Amino acid sequence: MDHKSDSLPRQGPSWLRGRPRRRSKTVRFLALGCLCFIAFAQWKQLSPSSVLPSSAEITVHGLSVKQLHDDLATCSKLKSKASDPIGLGRERNARYVKGHAPTLIKNANVWVGEPTKGTPPEAARRGVGFNWVVADVYMEHGLIKRVEASISLSSVAENTIVFDAGGRPLTAGIIDMHTHAGVESLPGLWGTSDGNEMSSDITPYLRAIDGLQPNDPQIQVIKSGGVTTSLMLPGSANNMGGEAYVIKHAVGERDGRNETSAADMLADPDRNWRFMKMACGENPKRLYGKPGEHGPTSRLGESWEFRHAFEQASALVRRQDDWCHMAAVSGIHSMKSYLPQEIRWEPLVALLRDQVRLNTHCYTIPDLEAFVDHTNEFKFKVRAFHHAHQTYLVPEILKRAYGGEAPASALFADNMWYKAEAYWGSEYAGKVLYDNGLTPIYVSDNPVLNAQHVLFEAAKGYKYGLPYHAALAAVTTAPAERLGFGQRLGKIKPGFDADIVVWDSDPLSVGATPVQVWIDGTAQFDNPVKLKKPAPKTMSPDESLSETTKEKPVVMDEVVFTGVSKAILREASENLAPQANNMTVVVSTGKVVCIGDCKTELQAAVRSNTPIINLKNGYFTESLTAFGSTIGLNAIDAERDTDNGPNPDSFTRAEDGLLVDNKKLRVAHSYGVTKAISAPKYSDAGGYHGTSVGFLTNVKTALDKDAIFAGDAAVHYTLDVSATGADGPNTPSSMSAAIGTLRRKLLTAASTLNDTTGEAYSEPLFLRKVVNGSLPLVINVHNADTIAALLKVKSAVDDVTGSKIRLVILGGAESYLLADELASANVGVVLAPLQSYAKSWDQRRALTGAPLTNGTCVDRLLDAGVLTAIGLEEDWLVRDLGLLAGIVFANGEGRVDERGALEMVGGNLYKMLGLEEPGVDKGHFVIWEGSPLEINGRVKAVGGGIGNTVSVF
Repeated sequence: MDHKSDSLPRQGPSWLRGRPRRRSKTVRFLALGCLCFIAFAQWKQLSPSSVLPSSAEITVHGLSVKQLHDDLATCSKLKSKASDPIGLGRERNARYVKGHAPTLIKNANVWVGEPTKGTPPEAARRGVGFNWVVADVYMEHGLIKRVEASISLSSVAENTIVFDAGGRPLTAGIIDMHTHAGVESLPGLWGTSDGNEMSSDITPYLRAIDGLQPNDPQIQVIKSGGVTTSLMLPGSANNMGGEAYVIKHAVGERDGRNETSAADMLADPDRNWRFMKMACGENPKRLYGKPGEHGPTSRLGESWEFRHAFEQASALVRRQDDWCHMAAVSGIHSMKSYLPQEIRWEPLVALLRDQVRLNTHCYTIPDLEAFVDHTNEFKFKVRAFHHAHQTYLVPEILKRAYGGEAPASALFADNMWYKAEAYWGSEYAGKVLYDNGLTPIYVSDNPVLNAQHVLFEAAKGYKYGLPYHAALAAVTTAPAERLGFGQRLGKIKPGFDADIVVWDSDPLSVGATPVQVWIDGTAQFDNPVKLKKPAPKTMSPDESLSETTKEKPVVMDEVVFTGVSKAILREASENLAPQANNMTVVVSTGKVVCIGDCKTELQAAVRSNTPIINLKNGYFTESLTAFGSTIGLNAIDAERDTDNGPNPDSFTRAEDGLLVDNKKLRVAHSYGVTKAISAPKYSDAGGYHGTSVGFLTNVKTALDKDAIFAGDAAVHYTLDVSATGADGPNTPSSMSAAIGTLRRKLLTAASTLNDTTGEAYSEPLFLRKVVNGSLPLVINVHNADTIAALLKVKSAVDDVTGSKIRLVILGGAESYLLADELASANVGVVLAPLQSYAKSWDQRRALTGAPLTNGTCVDRLLDAGVLTAIGLEEDWLVRDLGLLAGIVFANGEGRVDERGALEMVGGNLYKMLGLEEPGVDKGHFVIWEGSPLEINGRVKAVGGGIGNTVSVF
């Protein structure tokens, strides 16, 4: 372009140039036309046929009259108070699906869930008036209609389905008040993990239902444990995580529902209450705190985050109330704006208006006290603190919460030590809370615990001193009331939702399993597997369980126990010959010198004033062994300063990293676990790598005499899902690479068996001991395909050396698929966990047991003759070793006797590893009151082998 032309005047078209008069007329004509068009358009806009509202549809301020009317109607909803939905008086359950036949359950032993009418509240809290009642239960239209003795068939509908309970216990469906099932689907995969929205710390506007996967297989597994209702929560990454939902575990047509959808799972389709999840403490500050960028980096910052959010919601409440008042007084036509609404803060506004039931994850005293302060500053209620490990220490703080009702504590029974916040937890928390007039509730936090067994948490709560009726209430009536369903769920009464479980044994007994589950009156299992068990009996509550908690033991070197009804020993020497019952056990210098009649020793004890302890149903057993945990190498799982640390690349010895004389080991010893075999941790994701050490749990230092009974007990490697995810320059990037690397190392060791050079404690040296059969090889693995590959590796190396690798599988969720092959190869399996579930992809084919599957992994292994033991996938399980063995005994249908069950947490481990077990002859024994395999069994004394003493409780 010629830039000079930019300064020239633009010329019009040729037909205008040179004719100025003609141009003037034309312009006037065009202007007149434009004015006419504008006038016509204005007339059209103001005409009745116009698409815009008339003056009757808009105010003088230009606002829609319809929208203002809608806003005014919203005002009444804002001011309405939510209330618990009624049960009695309904003709049918809103979830009832037309066409489902009624059901009559005959000959049941019913736990109603409340005391007999007229029982004073103080007496009821002590358990007075709570009884098992022989009755029939009739369900129709999704409701319990009748609970009576001997309901006749002539008095019910003709198409009624009859189920004979055979005298078995019947309770309301179990309620799990804390689960992530559905939003954290199992097996755990990144693509189906929707529990936490990590874009912001304050997200009250999120809705968990938007991520609920109805086809999460874990929902069906959970239901098989008698759990019919759960509070599905967002995760605890955020201070404000969003809205939660109460769901029932009936999904789609196979479970008697209309469709497969999240909405169809809602326990209350009318949505009388809304629910919300918040969290305080370590999680948010760890996940969101970035110094110099944004917070919170501390609990101080978290309190600010909470208060700031509540301030925004409070301001919105005031603006809404002002608008509603003005609109009501002056009329909507005077309003200059619509009702103030912000979707970001709307759920918090509903909370402040008491339309939302809030549940908050809080562990520690400062967390609890700060949040209670928030409730009083902003005037909202919190229905339960979750995890809540330290609530038992500060019951009075909970009682200061706003609203006149102290929050409940939603707890685990004994899962603790996994982080600093959980370090001060106590298994007696439920009892202490209840004794202080507060409400304990037991939960799963699925997938942290398998919610299929949340009832087991309540059973352990009973074991730790919570009254029997309160323990059952902790997973039935108590969560129902805190969720606002106290008139619908948790009890067996007319008008309540027909969620019912018939159990094969007392629900608080070890191994209790449903024989059938009903949700909304519909049976959930077409052909449920039923375990062969003795005729069911309900327990008489053992009030002595609530009398004491485990205090610091009295250490003795001389003591006598009478009233021992059973001794369960692997083998006995001549002077330790147990008889049928009413035996005496005499201990001198920390060693058992007599079991049986012991008249001479007893008389000598009387003369010397030796303490004599009389037992009720005493048991004498060998002590237990913890295997597969990090006990002795760790004090607080998530705190690196208290941990030996992970070693994905370095091959190390556990003996070099022992951390003894800590809380975990003291607790282990007090529960009869005097020996442990622990290996160095592979990575933060799990697994083990290096050589394990066998040591005693009550030592003060590793230099104590006899403190270590196996300096290098076994060589450990990891081939589970953590094997390819550990951080380290030499970490395999694939499972095939990990297996190939292990094969090469073993074959190299096989080719250098006679090489005596090299470092004394090096990996090659230990591997040479593995391939010559003198040291066992323990592999962390769940997946059956990986186990198959390992059997091939073993075979290849055995062919080269002519000896047999002593291979042990640790984990083993899918090992049952190769049970015969494992037995043929003489490979032992240490199940950890004992009760497998599809937590990871490697465990996706786990057997969950009756009523879903015919047997569990341990059953299949025992049937094939595989040497099997019970390991601990987490350290807190040291308290439960006896009970886990009890599950195998109770549900094994005769596969093992009492001694065989206890061998799974003792002798079988030593057989696999080729070790000599420190036994009774070396002072390792336990005196119990009640069977160690039953829920009311308690440790009364532990002989630990150090200092020639006995710890007496």
